[in-house]
Amino acid sequence: MGKELKKIDMSTVELRKKLIEKIQKTENEVLLEEAYRLLELETEDIEVYNLTEEQRKAISEGREQIKNGKFLTDDEASNEIDEWLSK
Repeated sequence: MGKELKKIDMSTVELRKKLIEKIQKTENEVLLEEAYRLLELETEDIEVYNLTEEQRKAISEGREQIKNGKFLTDDEASNEIDEWLSK
């Protein structure tokens, strides 16, 4: 089932060197763009959104519904919307 991530204990300097090596070797443009995007996040001022207790409760309920199989697939939801709009 895909590659398992291994915990790697290394210093920041070692990690930086390994990342630079990988970046220099890769030709995968999507990977490079994603790495750049992630690194840009560190330099941007990111506003943290604090959820209200009501919002946290709604998220928790939604997660519980998903865990219990109470959800619609994308196709099922689209069909229900189409039916509702045709009324």
